[in-house]
Amino acid sequence: MGALHAEKGYTIDDINALPEDQHAELIDGDLFMMSAPTVLHQRLSGGLYYQIRDHISDLGKDCEVFSSPFAVFLNGLEDEYNYFEPDIVIICDPGKTENGNGCDGAPDWIIEITSPATEKRDMGIKLFKYRNAGVKEYWVVNPLKKIVNVFLFGNNPEGSTYTFDEAIPVGLCTDFTIRIADL
Repeated sequence: MGALHAEKGYTIDDINALPEDQHAELIDGDLFMMSAPTVLHQRLSGGLYYQIRDHISDLGKDCEVFSSPFAVFLNGLEDEYNYFEPDIVIICDPGKTENGNGCDGAPDWIIEITSPATEKRDMGIKLFKYRNAGVKEYWVVNPLKKIVNVFLFGNNPEGSTYTFDEAIPVGLCTDFTIRIADL
């Protein structure tokens, strides 16, 4: 879906005023309404969530996994013009969730499951915003092309592309790979 523009820009107050069953993201004051996910999107999101959650808890890491809708305030709660709801968010700093309203600052790992309507935004402005905010790892899962673009901003900022049949190494964890075809 395209952006909705306001003369002075939309703010977090506009996000908070949406009906509970409506979701949107706010990027630099532009509002992007989110449509209901497809069945394939939900299967991928659920499968990824459980694989990551189970692996992180097995390692005893101080990380939590959240699935959409989950608020991410990349630049902190004081930025009223940016608000994101990634499909999956992994946070390894408990202080970032103390506010009880989402993630205050950049998460460690973000996964977006893209669609034709969101692909340009996921691989464009969100990639830029996530990298600049300090996200360590960013995955863009493309169900139609059956590929995953993986960005490890500290080690491989240009990214790598994997097919759904390949074992994708997780940057945050050693000895952990995910094969999307197995989900």
